Amino acid sequence: MLTGIKNFALAITYSAWAVPGLALIAFAESSFFPLPPDTIMIPLALLSPNKAFFYAAVATIFSVLGGLFGYFIGNKGGKPVVRKFISDAKIERVRELYQKYDVWAVLIGAFTPLPYKVFTIAAGLMDLNVKRFMLASLVGRGGRFFAVATVIYFLGPAAKAFLSQYFDIAVIAFTVLLIGGIFLANKFLSKKSTA
Repeated sequence: MLTGIKNFALAITYSAWAVPGLALIAFAESSFFPLPPDTIMIPLALLSPNKAFFYAAVATIFSVLGGLFGYFIGNKGGKPVVRKFISDAKIERVRELYQKYDVWAVLIGAFTPLPYKVFTIAAGLMDLNVKRFMLASLVGRGGRFFAVATVIYFLGPAAKAFLSQYFDIAVIAFTVLLIGGIFLANKFLSKKSTA
């Protein structure tokens, strides 16, 4: 099935429907579909490196809109389902943790190769502030897609080898640095407030 989905993505990439296809996949992946928009955005940008930032903008806008749809799936439809399997006390504990780290959880989920729909649906389920959720989505998804676009714009066709070899490693390193920075900032601020 996964091979069929990848072939579908390639067919979209090389068709007249490439940009609408990218928009649709970016929207769907943030809420319910398994195929990441990178599978269309990267080949499109490699075909026309001068349009890489345009494709990143399309992927970002529609991914954020799809994330909002995922948020409403979790907020409106997810609660009754989750309550059948998990006690209210455990849901409330997860909600407290999610609200404590809300923007950071969404931001990291938006930037990494992890399935973003998990974070969007969970954000709705946990009643995250919608404005903060949208801001984190915009920064995380924009950061991811525009980072790829920048590499392709400056490296051109050579970017394909670079992205296939180093992209996941770079994302993981960035995420570790981001989490470490958050941890150190929290530690510094808590020491400052107790002083």
